[in-house]
Amino acid sequence: MMQTESGMTGRGFDWLKMELFEQAPLNIAVIDRSYQVVETNRNFATLFGDARGKKCFEIYKKCDQPCANCEAFRTFEDGKVRVNEETGVDRDGRVAHYMVHVAPVYDHEGNIPFVLEMSTDITETTRLKHEYQTLFEQVPCYVTVLNEDLRIVRANERFRKKFGGTSGQHCFQMFKRRKTECESCPTRQTFADGKTHTSEQVGISKEGELTHYIVTTAPASRGENGFTHVIEMAVDVTDLRRTEEQLVRADALREALVEHSHDGIIGSGPDGRTLLVNPAAREILGLAAEDVLGQPLPEHLLPAAFRDVIRAGGGETVLPETIISRDDGEEIPVGFSGHVLKRGEEFLGTAAFLKDLRELKQVEREKIDAERLAAVGQTVAGLAHGIKNILTGLEGGMYFLKSGLKGGKEERLDEGWGMLSRNMEKISVLVRNLLSFSKGRELSVEETDPARFVDEMVELYREAAGREGVVVTGEKAEGVAPAPFDREGIHTCLANLVSNAIDACQMSGRFPCEVAIRLEGDDEKIVFTVRDEGCGMDQEVRRLAFTNFFTTKGSGGTGLGLLLTRKIVQEHGGRITLETTPGEGSVFRLIFPRNRLPVPEAETTENPEE
Repeated sequence: MMQTESGMTGRGFDWLKMELFEQAPLNIAVIDRSYQVVETNRNFATLFGDARGKKCFEIYKKCDQPCANCEAFRTFEDGKVRVNEETGVDRDGRVAHYMVHVAPVYDHEGNIPFVLEMSTDITETTRLKHEYQTLFEQVPCYVTVLNEDLRIVRANERFRKKFGGTSGQHCFQMFKRRKTECESCPTRQTFADGKTHTSEQVGISKEGELTHYIVTTAPASRGENGFTHVIEMAVDVTDLRRTEEQLVRADALREALVEHSHDGIIGSGPDGRTLLVNPAAREILGLAAEDVLGQPLPEHLLPAAFRDVIRAGGGETVLPETIISRDDGEEIPVGFSGHVLKRGEEFLGTAAFLKDLRELKQVEREKIDAERLAAVGQTVAGLAHGIKNILTGLEGGMYFLKSGLKGGKEERLDEGWGMLSRNMEKISVLVRNLLSFSKGRELSVEETDPARFVDEMVELYREAAGREGVVVTGEKAEGVAPAPFDREGIHTCLANLVSNAIDACQMSGRFPCEVAIRLEGDDEKIVFTVRDEGCGMDQEVRRLAFTNFFTTKGSGGTGLGLLLTRKIVQEHGGRITLETTPGEGSVFRLIFPRNRLPVPEAETTENPEE
């Protein structure tokens, strides 16, 4: 073995190597002033490989230049022992963390020819420390370490952001802004019994907001006289508590709305059993809660259309008006809305809403009766004037007849007879309209060729209108198929419109003036149009055209014509429209969708279930 500068013999160095290098549980390397590794022990070679004759920075750091802050250089300069943590690269190229002690080796003259580097591998410890630090800081809860005085020794970032503060302050100051210790402190309990404790607490954040959290305390470290530290882990449940409060309020609101709703509400689960039936629904159905809840709702209490929707597995049913037959036999008119409840493809159950229409129907009946009675009452005054005028016309006609008979004047006989005929027609129309409106009547429906109505109107009014300078024409589109109508009712509607159109032409003062009656239709609808070149209507007249007893004819009209016309059209499932321009004329259209026309009596008799 070589002779060292300190005079150490080969035998002494061998002993040192055997007793210290090889037996010490450290990585040991001897480095000279040129940073060359002179000797290493087995542990060092295992970690960094064979290093003898190589530069220390080549072995430790895998670089070709001395380290900028070389602890060996400093020890060579001042002879002091140094300890520091280093990071290098092991023989396999992996990052290695180690704690190194650098100590001088003196020769007999007091020089330092070598330094001894003794290092301990702390790679695994560093990894664990890093993982612990990451866990401590990044765990999704508030973490604090408290001493026996309940002072915060350490707190993670989440806690600092939420509650602020630094180490050394009491936990009750930071968590709750208190000046005194909490009455029921889980940390105190853990210090007392060494067990884990959990409780829910309410604190105050650094912004002054209430913060709900569930805290768990556990022993963190032990001293001679018991536990010296406790770790607190608090999970923030503020959003959860707010959500719970909102759910409670929403549930209370739902219960109030459902229980006090005037409409019936029924809910069932996926198995068809009734989960909810509010008081209004129980009253409509005539059932007690115990008869319905937990049981399937009897099928006869749900409209057939909704039962079909349920069987189909989705959709909704909306019936403005339908009939529900109760167990006691009473038929209840209701507005019905039913919905199949689903989440994605999952069937959750059904919800049904019932609106009791009994009071509304009663009010409607009373209103109709009142309107009819009012019609009679309000018409009396108009009838008095109208009948007086008609009587005057009749008296005039009788006078002309008598004078014609006495004098043998044929022209006076014709004039008197015409006056009598016109006034008798007025009486007939007046009485017929009044009776139709005040009493109503059942429709007598049968398949009818719509073209016949056009022919009837032209034949009925053409001659009389012609004498007044008004031309009545008819036009019929080809291929309009027959349809079910109440013949008398449609005749009355068109007669009212044509009569009004002729009057409007006379009021315009323009002659000749045309009234055109047209029929159009297809597989979906039938349309009658009455167009005139009369005086038209201003906005106010148009607004009042379909109201009770409104007339522009003075004592010559009852104001029932258009009102009765609209009533008959609606009874046929149709609608009436009006277009008018003052000074130019008006256009009335009677539009009848074929699928809404009433069913002829013969079909109703043959198919009673329909």
